[in-house]
Amino acid sequence: MKQLEQKIERIKMTIAELGDIRPGSLSKQWRKAKGEAYAEYWQLSYTFKGRGRTDYVPSGCVKKVKEETENYKKLKDLVDQWIELSVQLSKARILDATKPE
Repeated sequence: MKQLEQKIERIKMTIAELGDIRPGSLSKQWRKAKGEAYAEYWQLSYTFKGRGRTDYVPSGCVKKVKEETENYKKLKDLVDQWIELSVQLSKARILDATKPE
């Protein structure tokens, strides 16, 4: 149980150090106005609270938004690990509590 608790604490500390987060996927898009050449722009698509959203991202902010979306993916992975370890810890505590003395 001690080992599971330590792993959970490491996950919590890693989450606290992630920095800014933002859900979504960033993609480069192109558009063409009448008589003009194609122009590229960046678009962030995500779902939050069951609602799909799209934000346009200025090219100067793409690096920061990529970092935020990568941190969000790391957060989701860490939370999944945390839940898995918490379930294991809970089962271990229940087994320990029901052992005959």
